[in-house]
Amino acid sequence: MISVDGLTVEFGGTSLFKDISFAINENDRIALMGKNGAGKSTLLKIIAGERTPSRGRVSAPKEAIIAYLPQHLITENKRTVFEEASQAFASIFQMKHEIDDLNNQLATRTDYESDSYYKLIEQVSTLSEKFYTIEEINFDAEVETILLGLGFLREDFTRPTCEFSGGWHMRIELAKILLQKPDLILLDEPTNHLDIESVQWLEDFLINSAKAVMIISHDRAFVDNITTRTIELTMGRIYDYKVNYSSYLELRKERREQQQKHFDEQQKMIADNQDFIDRFRGTFSKTNQVQSRVKMLEKLEILEVDEEDTSALRLKFPPSPRMGTWPVIAEGVSKTYGDQLVFANASYSIERGERVAFVGKNGEGKSTMVKAIMKEIDFEGKLALGHNVLIGYFAQNQASLLNEELTVFQTIDDVAVGDIRTKIKDILGAFMFGGDNISKKVKVLSGGEKTRLAMIKLLLEPVNLLILDEPTNHLDMRTKDILKSALLDYDGTLILVSHDRDFLDGLVTKVYEFGNKRVKEHLYDIKGFLELKKMENLKELERKNQK
Repeated sequence: MISVDGLTVEFGGTSLFKDISFAINENDRIALMGKNGAGKSTLLKIIAGERTPSRGRVSAPKEAIIAYLPQHLITENKRTVFEEASQAFASIFQMKHEIDDLNNQLATRTDYESDSYYKLIEQVSTLSEKFYTIEEINFDAEVETILLGLGFLREDFTRPTCEFSGGWHMRIELAKILLQKPDLILLDEPTNHLDIESVQWLEDFLINSAKAVMIISHDRAFVDNITTRTIELTMGRIYDYKVNYSSYLELRKERREQQQKHFDEQQKMIADNQDFIDRFRGTFSKTNQVQSRVKMLEKLEILEVDEEDTSALRLKFPPSPRMGTWPVIAEGVSKTYGDQLVFANASYSIERGERVAFVGKNGEGKSTMVKAIMKEIDFEGKLALGHNVLIGYFAQNQASLLNEELTVFQTIDDVAVGDIRTKIKDILGAFMFGGDNISKKVKVLSGGEKTRLAMIKLLLEPVNLLILDEPTNHLDMRTKDILKSALLDYDGTLILVSHDRDFLDGLVTKVYEFGNKRVKEHLYDIKGFLELKKMENLKELERKNQK
C-alpha cells in the first residue's frame, strides 16, 4: 500500500491543494480528475518522487517500484529501440554482472581465512539470494511483445531512437515502464500518441497485467474502460469515489446539488440574521440578541460549492459555402518514400456532407493521405477536389504556423467576423485561455496552448471541407465536448484523423482503415468498425491456431 499523507503545495502564499490524504492499494485503477490547473500533474510528480511538496509526505514499502510517464518527454541517444526498451531490466543485468565479478574474484584469490574473503562470500551470497528470487524472465520475448503491442514494427527494433519523433519516444518510455512490472504505474495523458489499436492493447495490458494504476487522461472511453476508482482534485481538496468515470459524473452531480442546497440554506440564514441585526441595532431591549447574532456570523464557516463551469457556450462554425456533390475523389492513389511503400492503389470518394474517419496504426499513411488531398506531397494516381471546395486544415504541426508576435486575443480577433467578435473572450475561456492569458504573446505559449489556439482560429473560418488531424490531443474533456458539439452542427464535409473513440462516436458514419499498404472502406460508424475489427482479429487467431 502507498500512502499519501497531508500533502500541501503552495506558490507564494497561494495553495494549489492543501492537506490531502488517501491510500493507493494493490490492484487499484484510479482516474485522477479535475479541471486544468487543479494540480493533477503536480500530484502525480510528487507521488513519483519527482517533486517535493510544501508539506506532507508519500510513504511506500522499501521494495516498491513506482513508475511515472510524464505528459511531455524528449529523450534521444544512440541506442536502438530494442536496446532502449531493454533498459527496463538494467538493474537486473547490473546485479548479474556484479555476481559474476564477485565470483571471479573468489575464484582467483587464495586468502581463504581473511576477513575480506569472508566479506566477499557474504556479498555474493546476499546478491545471489536477491537475484534468484526474481521471477525468471525471457527478456527478449518480453521486450518484443511490449514493443509490438505499442505499435512498433519488427524492423523498427534495430533503428536508433534518434530517428523517431517525440510521440514514438513516449511509446519507448511507456514500454520501459510496462516491462518493469511496477507496483504503481502513474500515467499522464498516455493515449495522446497512440493509435486506436495501441490504445486497445494498452487497455488490455493495464486491466490484465498491471498492479496499481493512476491515470490522468482526457480520453473518456479509455478512462471508463480502465478505472474502478475516481479521485477528483478540485478547489485544493479531493473527493474519492470507488467507481469509474461515468458513475463518478453522476455522483459528483448529486454532491454539487447537495452542496448548493446547503449553501442556499446558509445564505438565507445569514441574510435573515443580518436583517435582524440591521433592524434592531441600537434597540436596547434587543442588544444581547443582536450581539449574539453578530458573534455567530463572525464565527460562521461559509460553505462552498465546488467549482463547475456551467457556461453553456455553443460554438458554431460559419455556414459552409456551396460546393459540388463530390468534394474528394481518389483513383488508384499510391505513395512511396524512397523504397518504402506507404499505400497502393487507394480509391475512394467522399460525398458532400459526409463525415468520415481515417483510422489505423501510426505510420500506415493516414496523415500522408491528408497531405495528398492538400497537394502538399507528390503521389501516383488521381486525386481530384470538387467544385468550389474550400478546405480548413488542422495539421498536427498547426501550432507552428501561428504568428508568434501576436497576442492570443489578436490571433482570434484577426479571423473573427460579425457577431462572433463579441464572444471572443467567451470562446477563448472555453478553450482554457482565461484572465490575463489572452494578453500573452503566442511565442510564450506551451505546445498544448498553441494547439488549442490554432483550433479556435480554424473554427472561425468559413470552409466547406474540414480536415482535422488528431485535433483532441491537447484538449480536456469539456473542451472536446464543445468542439464535438460544434462539429455535430457543422454543415460541411468532415475528414477526421483520430484515435479518440469517444470523440469519433456519433460524429462519423464511415471509416477508412489504413493498414497493410491498403486503404479499406467500412460503411460503419466507429462502434460498428471496432466490433468488426474484434471479429476479424478472432478469426485471424482461429486461423493461426489451425495451422
